[in-house]
Amino acid sequence: MVLSSLSPLSGIRLLRLNLLGRSVQIPFSVILRKQGEENLEKFYETFHGANISIQYLLTVDIMRGYLHRSLSSTVEFIVESDKGDLLERPISPEVILFYITQDTQRHPLLPELKSGGFRVTGRMTTECVITDAISGELTVEASAVPIGSIDILLFCVESILLGERIATKTSLIQTTQIADGDVCRNMTLPIYVILPRLLTCPTIFAGPFSIEFKVSIVINFQSKLSKLHSKSDPGTPRLWSAMETLPLELVRAK
Repeated sequence: MVLSSLSPLSGIRLLRLNLLGRSVQIPFSVILRKQGEENLEKFYETFHGANISIQYLLTVDIMRGYLHRSLSSTVEFIVESDKGDLLERPISPEVILFYITQDTQRHPLLPELKSGGFRVTGRMTTECVITDAISGELTVEASAVPIGSIDILLFCVESILLGERIATKTSLIQTTQIADGDVCRNMTLPIYVILPRLLTCPTIFAGPFSIEFKVSIVINFQSKLSKLHSKSDPGTPRLWSAMETLPLELVRAK
C-alpha cells in the first residue's frame, strides 16, 4: 500500500504563439507562497519512501492545434523548507551513550558468545541536521569471539492512519560499514554516516501519516554459521550478531 495524492497547485497559461519551426525559450516562474501570506497549506519536503512518497511534479502541455498531436512532459522538482521558517542551527546536537553486551540482546546468541561475552561502548548523535552527517564513535572493549564486521544501518519508519488502525512499515535505506574484520580492542572507531537526500527528510508527524528514522549498530561475529547465511537480511537479529537500535530525529536548520 502506498499513500499517494495528486492535486494541482496552480496552472499557468504562458502565451499563444505560431512559431513555424523556430526555437524559442520562454522564461516562467511559480510562487508557491507570497511573502506575508498566512501559511494555510504546508509543503512537506520531497521524500521517496517505500509506502509514502512526497513528490512535486511540473507538467508542461503544448497544444499544437488541429491535425497535430499535443506535446506534454512532466519533470520532478525538489522542495525544501523555506529558510524563513527554519530554526537556527543547533549548537550541540543530542548525543546518546550506548553499550552492547550479551546481556543487552533480546534474541538468542551462539553459545560461545553467551559464555565468552563481549562489550562494545560508544556514543552517537540522535538529533541531526539533515545536511550534516550522523557522527559518533565506537570502542570494542572486549570480545571472546573475533569480530567479522561492524555496520551502521539507517531505517525509515513510515506510518499511515487507516481508519481506526495505524499501518507501520520499517525499511532499510542505507548500510555503512565502519569496520571489516576483527578490530583492535580499546581502539576508538569513528562513526560518520552521510544521509541520502531523496530517501530522507525532516522527521514528520502529520495527521494521516508520519515519517521517522532510526539507526542500528550491528556487530557480526566470525562463525561458520554466518558464512552459510552470508545473504541474510542485515536488519534481522541472528545468532552470530549483536545490535543496538537508537531513535534518530532529522531536522533542517539554517
